[in-house]
Amino acid sequence: MSKKINTTPISGTQELLPEIQKTFDALKLKINNSYNQHGYFNIETPSIERTEILLAKAGGDTEKQIYKVIKTAETETDSSQALRFDHTVPLARYVVEHENDLTFPFKVSQVGLNFRGERAQKGRFREFYQCDIDIIGRNTLSIAYDADVISTLLDTFSTFNLNTPVLARISNRKILSGLLEALGLQSLSKDIYSIIDHAEKVTPEKTKMNFEELKLKPDNIQKLLNFIELNGNRFKVIKELNNLEIKNEKFSAGVAELDQVLYLLESLGLTENIIADMKIVRGLDYYTGTVFEFILPEYKSIGSVCGGGRYENLTGYFSEKSFPGVGGSIGLTRLFYVLNEKHLLPDSTKEKIDYAVIPVSEHEFDEAFNVAKKLREKNHSSTIVLIDKKLSDKIAYASKIAENGIVIGEEEVNTKILNAKNFETGEEKELKYE
Repeated sequence: MSKKINTTPISGTQELLPEIQKTFDALKLKINNSYNQHGYFNIETPSIERTEILLAKAGGDTEKQIYKVIKTAETETDSSQALRFDHTVPLARYVVEHENDLTFPFKVSQVGLNFRGERAQKGRFREFYQCDIDIIGRNTLSIAYDADVISTLLDTFSTFNLNTPVLARISNRKILSGLLEALGLQSLSKDIYSIIDHAEKVTPEKTKMNFEELKLKPDNIQKLLNFIELNGNRFKVIKELNNLEIKNEKFSAGVAELDQVLYLLESLGLTENIIADMKIVRGLDYYTGTVFEFILPEYKSIGSVCGGGRYENLTGYFSEKSFPGVGGSIGLTRLFYVLNEKHLLPDSTKEKIDYAVIPVSEHEFDEAFNVAKKLREKNHSSTIVLIDKKLSDKIAYASKIAENGIVIGEEEVNTKILNAKNFETGEEKELKYE
């Protein structure tokens, strides 16, 4: 039969069958539990925000990508409204709104849907789950909290039981910013950051050409090319950065902060999961210090599976008070998609409930409801087969949705003795209930 209307989900959205949804939900639960175990308090901010809030610190094509909310009812509205495109901007508003009720440093997690109207393509979504953690300070925030965020995210990935390692690539924006100041290139910093941020997506020759298009001196181009190739363990990279002999306070502060963050992560036994990498700059301009991205080294083509960093003033567009912070985010929808594509997730089994209770006729309906209730009280999932068909059809249906079947006829009602049959093995076990 042909469809009366197109029922295909809108492009850029995710719709899963129950057994795959179960795997997705399990990942989401693991993330929530891990965040909670590390002391992050969960909040939910509204999906709908005032457009002026969302665009307060927006750049590039953000305004073109947000989904505006159109109210068809003839009711007055205070202002234009839109769906949030990330958790960071709503968090900034939340902190300003509830400052007097929060304890700082405020460790907070948010897991929810965001919406971005960019061109849908493979592995890129318009509706997607973001799983964020942030630590917000009032006026000051110790650099040690940067290590807290990164270690929490690494621990979270360890709960996924992936058959491939995860690597955190870590840098500090102050290092590059200080280097550009020392070279007299700070006026071109935005363009240079963008070139470095895209360096892994193009050839080294293309990166060099991009620098040349900025009319940089050949020696400065070579210094930048050498700089972005610095990567490795803490001892190696910190030594190489110091050997550059850059006389700039911001550069020195960035090196010291990077050294401290890496040291703290090493002290947690995470040496094999971290490297310093000067190619990591992060495209968003609100990052001011530590920046990081997670990759799966055996599957570099996937790209970043997690990222974040330090920002000196989360709420600068909403308040004159200073709220420095550090945070990171797992894009769960995209992560799930790529892990599933690469078969890196545990095999999902078809979603089934524990017991299907099968009344022979309407006369056993009340007893069937009672049995199902008692099974649920013992933490077993159960359903009742209420279809009006012959018993063999009822059993056939039950075998598709449940692990076990319990047939209830007149004898079972009278004796209170039930037999539960495992549909896969054929094994039967007796259940007594009152």
